[in-house]
Amino acid sequence: MTKLPQRADILEWIAQHPMQRTERDITKAFCLKGATRVELKKLLEKLKQEGVLEKDKKSYQNPDVLPPVTLLRISHKSEEGYLFANAPEWVGPSGEPEIIMVLRPNDKALSVGDKVLARVQLINPETDSYEARVIRKLGVSGQKVLGIFRIGPAGARIIPIEKSGKEWRVQYGYTQGAKDGELVEAERKGPSVRLGLPQVQIVARLGDPSQPKTISLIAMHQHNIPDDFPKAVLREAEQDWTISDAGREDLRELPFITIDPPDARDHDDACYAAPDDDPNNQGGYIIWVAIADVAHYVRPGTALDKEALNRGNSTYFPDRVAPMLPDHLSGDLCSLHEGVDRFCIAVKMKIDTEGRKLSHSFHRGIMRSAASLSYEQVQSAFDGKTHELAGTLLNQVIIPIYHAYHVLLKEREKRQPLALDLPERQIELSENGTVTAVKFKDRLDSNRLIEEFMILANVAAAETLSTKKKPLLFRVHEQPAKEKLDALRETAQSCGLVLAKGQVLKTSHINALLTAARDIDQSELINMSTLRAMSQAYYNPENIGHFGLALRSYAHFTSPIRRYADLIVHRSLISAHAWKDDGLTYNDVENLPNTAEQISHTERRSMMAERDTVDRYLAAYLSERKGVEFTGRISGVVKFGVFVRIDETGAEGLVPIRRISREFFHYKKSINTLQGSETGFEVTLGQPVLVRLVDTMAEAGGITFDLLEVEGKAPPSGTGRQRITKKAKYKKAKGRRLKVSDSKKKRR
Repeated sequence: MTKLPQRADILEWIAQHPMQRTERDITKAFCLKGATRVELKKLLEKLKQEGVLEKDKKSYQNPDVLPPVTLLRISHKSEEGYLFANAPEWVGPSGEPEIIMVLRPNDKALSVGDKVLARVQLINPETDSYEARVIRKLGVSGQKVLGIFRIGPAGARIIPIEKSGKEWRVQYGYTQGAKDGELVEAERKGPSVRLGLPQVQIVARLGDPSQPKTISLIAMHQHNIPDDFPKAVLREAEQDWTISDAGREDLRELPFITIDPPDARDHDDACYAAPDDDPNNQGGYIIWVAIADVAHYVRPGTALDKEALNRGNSTYFPDRVAPMLPDHLSGDLCSLHEGVDRFCIAVKMKIDTEGRKLSHSFHRGIMRSAASLSYEQVQSAFDGKTHELAGTLLNQVIIPIYHAYHVLLKEREKRQPLALDLPERQIELSENGTVTAVKFKDRLDSNRLIEEFMILANVAAAETLSTKKKPLLFRVHEQPAKEKLDALRETAQSCGLVLAKGQVLKTSHINALLTAARDIDQSELINMSTLRAMSQAYYNPENIGHFGLALRSYAHFTSPIRRYADLIVHRSLISAHAWKDDGLTYNDVENLPNTAEQISHTERRSMMAERDTVDRYLAAYLSERKGVEFTGRISGVVKFGVFVRIDETGAEGLVPIRRISREFFHYKKSINTLQGSETGFEVTLGQPVLVRLVDTMAEAGGITFDLLEVEGKAPPSGTGRQRITKKAKYKKAKGRRLKVSDSKKKRR
């Protein structure tokens, strides 16, 4: 009798043979007969009861991994153009797995929202990563297509804005009168075709794509960011709202001020600070942060609430804002304008002389802003460069908040949050929307002051709700993945720096690297590589801490005008303090996991739209400067070329591999390097380069460069012939022998 296989042997075989998982398959694989087959049946049943295996009809599978054939939905496209998917009908024990789509040349084009039946394979159990290959596309997603309308001999076509997109054929009679070269929006119509281009019908004409006003519009349509508000939402927002202070604390005697960018329309936070008069807390401060009481206006289940959740957050472009709430609320009733009574939820925080928060309390009140100021105004006043704000405002408000901020810095230094130093670009536009200048913003102490006050208030909100055991959405940030950390470590080593290894990674370890990088030419590279190594923060009903801020508990409370997550936290605070009946509802609580997923998605969507818009503006700005040479650094290395970020504007463009040199290049992914096969010439991440602008494609945000110099030297030209190693020669000769052998067989 054949011996019964061990548990581990069975589990390993099932993992390696995902298409052969029935009891009969397992019996045949291990050559089991007679009584051993009965023992196998008992063992499989035991594994099922233990939860190690689960049974679907006649097949067994590991419940911790995706089934080999499963339904997938295309969820998003990465910066590099790769498609990722999720499995909407599968619930795993360790959260949502990472599924990358592997497309073959004859596969149909896929868009975000498409559903496919796919064959999946686990490629990395540690990171729960899968590859998926399409078996069959299921129906049509209804996704809209944005592109340039073209009329040719074969009929009307749409050239997609997406760099990697495929053309679409416009159905006859459904052009809406579009003219050649216009930017249009279309919807996929009709059945999928096996051969030829997929069909679309034009639903909107968006005008001349070269006009600056269309640049942000392209991103909004491409990323499905809503533009206009539904009429029902506007009706709710514009109803007659009565401002009454009944049941609210009167905070109008406190001289709150708002500090924002000079062009800000929505002012959702105000602050005030004063020395603590408690003799037991000498040198300490009382800090007040007041936040617009958006929950008073946006009630659960209303049209306003549903639209706000759909949008998730406001999206900011150089020329416009796609707000989460209609302007009547975001720019008026909820905005803490100077000298106007406004509803608020405020937090009063007491800190000691070392910057430690000793206590805090929340208050639902009514306030009146003493002044609406810009970061530049406040900084100039504190530095004594202007006397515009001299007097009471300077002495009683501005100077005390700076002193409180300086005390908070002591605690920040101990906590060691991640200290990235990345310049922020500011695109300046003319009245008609064209780019007049691209500058890098100065980061002022006034910016840092508001940031520290808001972090303190957010921590207070998370702590209060956790203590009171009230549901909320935490803002969480996980440690970087091991492979990304290894890549950062290799980048640091290539620059002569070291990222310390240890059992427990701390932000202080990374900060030591960033500090060491300040004095080298590759400082921006190290900061960018660190940013890329970090996981993306997201929202979660469960608290797992915030790695980047080095905080155990954190939530978003301070921006409810522009973030739905903050509105949820406000409602939970209302419920926790029993202020009124406009707190969290039963449905709010039940839907928290879905809400967290939705607003994490809309946040990523906005980030991509904002980035794409900046890329398009920069490409348009550089379009008149073809042939001009720029200095820069290699910011990315891929198998088809290198990306270069130029110093002047921070714009990033591609040097295709054919424009580096005539020789063949080997791509060494682990060290971010391309190496010439003839000369051994290497192009690697972070090198200073000189490039020439070859072409721009403003509609897609694409920029192409020629590579002129690397570290002050011109690349070798090469011959275009690939150096053949002994191993390659052997394979080539072996291939010829096989071909000769095959031809002889055919003649026989």
